[in-house]
Amino acid sequence: MLSPTVAAWRDGGRSLDTPAGRIFVRSAPGAGPTVLLLHGFPSSSFDYREVVGHLGDRAWVTLDFLGFGLSDKPHPHRYSLFEQADLVERVVAATTTGPVVLIAHDMGTSVATELLARDLEGALPFDLQRAVLTNGSVILDRASLRPAQKLLRGPLGPLVSRLTNRSGFTRGFARLFSAAHPLSPDEARAQWELLSYKDGHRIAHLLCAYLDERVRYARRWHGAVADWPKPLSFLWGLQDPVATVNVLDGLRELRPAARVTELPGVGHYPQVEVPELFARSALDLLAP
Repeated sequence: MLSPTVAAWRDGGRSLDTPAGRIFVRSAPGAGPTVLLLHGFPSSSFDYREVVGHLGDRAWVTLDFLGFGLSDKPHPHRYSLFEQADLVERVVAATTTGPVVLIAHDMGTSVATELLARDLEGALPFDLQRAVLTNGSVILDRASLRPAQKLLRGPLGPLVSRLTNRSGFTRGFARLFSAAHPLSPDEARAQWELLSYKDGHRIAHLLCAYLDERVRYARRWHGAVADWPKPLSFLWGLQDPVATVNVLDGLRELRPAARVTELPGVGHYPQVEVPELFARSALDLLAP
């Protein structure tokens, strides 16, 4: 049984049928361009529940990637960032016909860079005007992966997934938050409910394939960061233990002219830790 907060988030959305499975979508009408919000691993669109209330009259749309949150979680399945980008295109097509601006976190930053690469190729089917990347290990060799992530990528990954439980997940997830804005018991419960929904915690090793894709397609995605001709900015919690300042420094090297907003004392989940500040900062970076 889902907690009231998670159930309310679910009840405000809908499922979109795709060839890969049913994708959970939440959206709201309003002034454009539409704000597209992409979440990361191992969480879901629920991360943005407090952010969307601070977007004013802006239209917005978000989704749970395949394998995450309230979306379908096929098993076996070869999860890929390319497929997730395809699903984003379907969601955008189903929810808006106008221009789009993008905010992407964690794994979602790599889905975002694939969208940028497609736009560079003239293959993106919607008008993406601006983008903000936040706390994602886009340059993987500069990141500090957690021990669980390293194990999930390796031969012990299936075993680690089978052994995942609520208490272990909560301990690890709490380490991603800053001391100033610690993980609350209610947030921990909600995140576990969404991770374990449809036994999603049993496929974490499959979902972690995106880390290997970050290595395999680094030239394509780093090139998109450097070469995309439209405004691209970075919004970063500086106390992130995974997508560290070292990652941000690498992004600055790829795109020296990018606008950067730093959030001191904020960890890996700025949209959860400081949602109002996050929304205000992101909208400022997305402003013409």
